[in-house]
Amino acid sequence: MITKSVCAESVRFTSGVMRVRLDDGREISLPLNEVPWLKWLAKATPKPRANWAIEPGGFAIYWPDLDDGIEVCHLLDSMPLV
Repeated sequence: MITKSVCAESVRFTSGVMRVRLDDGREISLPLNEVPWLKWLAKATPKPRANWAIEPGGFAIYWPDLDDGIEVCHLLDSMPLV
């Protein structure tokens, strides 16, 4: 069985929360101060946070000013099961 990878489409920040819109219609919300592996992003100022790019194929989000990024699969792995 072949499954389609989920890709990032956009990123926005509201009140200390990073929101990533996926191409399947879902949105992942992560509170920056509560996710230890996002400390580098929590410490960033709004200007470099706003300068992001979707990697070719949508598998990751990259912040060139911060020289770091996040793969979509890691965002999905961090989501709690309901």
